[in-house]
Amino acid sequence: MTERDVRLGTVQETLLIPLYGRAVENRKKEAVLRDPVAEELVAAIDYDFARFDGLPSLLGTVLRTSLFDRWVADFLAEHPTGTVIEIGTGLNTRYERTDNGQARWFDLDLPDVIELRRTFFTDTPRRTMIAASVTDEAWADTVAAHSGGPYLFAAEAVLPYLRETDVREVIGLLGDRFPGSLLALDTSGPGHFDTQDQDDALGKVRARMQWACADPARLAEWRPGVDVLASHTFSSLPSRMYDELPTAYQEMLSGLAAQRLRRVEDYRLNLVRLP
Repeated sequence: MTERDVRLGTVQETLLIPLYGRAVENRKKEAVLRDPVAEELVAAIDYDFARFDGLPSLLGTVLRTSLFDRWVADFLAEHPTGTVIEIGTGLNTRYERTDNGQARWFDLDLPDVIELRRTFFTDTPRRTMIAASVTDEAWADTVAAHSGGPYLFAAEAVLPYLRETDVREVIGLLGDRFPGSLLALDTSGPGHFDTQDQDDALGKVRARMQWACADPARLAEWRPGVDVLASHTFSSLPSRMYDELPTAYQEMLSGLAAQRLRRVEDYRLNLVRLP
C-alpha cells in the first residue's frame, strides 16, 4: 500500500487507537484476535502510532472489539442473511473477521473518515459505505431501502463522544426505524467518565467523551421497553470469552477484578434490544 497522510477531526482521530491495538495484538504469538489487515493499514498510514506504544488501553480496545465480534457472530449464526450496521466504523475490519458470505453490511461514518476508508476498502454488492453523521436520518433511509432485517447495530467507542441529546436522538431513530433491532454499545459511567483526562490513550489525543451513563438499564427511561441483554466490564467478561483468553490475560483480568477499581467497573460493554 502507498503511505496515506491522515487528516481527521478531533473525535475521528480516536479511530486510530483501536486500529493500532488490533495491529499490535496481531503480532503476538498468543492473541485475543487476529487482524492482519489492521497491520497493513497501520503500515500504510502516515501517523505517529508510536505515541500509543505500551499503553494498557490498547488491550482494552482489543477486548472490547473481540466481544463485539462475538455478538455479531452470534447474531449472524442465528440470522445468516441479517444486516449489520457499523455506526462510526472508522477503520474497523469486523467484516473481514466475521462475515459469513451472506449478510448485508453497512459501514457508517463521517465524510472525512469514509474518504480515508475508501483509500483501503471498496463497496461490494453486500457491503456499502455511507458518509453521514449517525444523527442524520438520511442514512437510515439508505439502509432500509437496500436491506432487510433483522438488524444489528454496532456502535463501538462512538456514542460516549456524542452529547446526551444526540444519543437520545440516535436511540429514538434506531427504535423508530428498526424496531426489534439489536444495538451493541459501550457506556462510560461517572468513575470512568470523570477520570478520562488521566486515560493513557485519550491523553494522547484531543477528543473527550461527552455522554456519561451510570447504568445502561436507564436507556429504558428514554425509550420504554429497551431490554439490556448483556452488560459486561473488562473484569466480568462472558465466561466463554474469558476461558479462551491467553493465560497471561486471564491472570491480569483476575487481578483487575480483585482491585474493584471504579474506573474499570464504570465502563461497560452492552448489548440491548430496541423496542
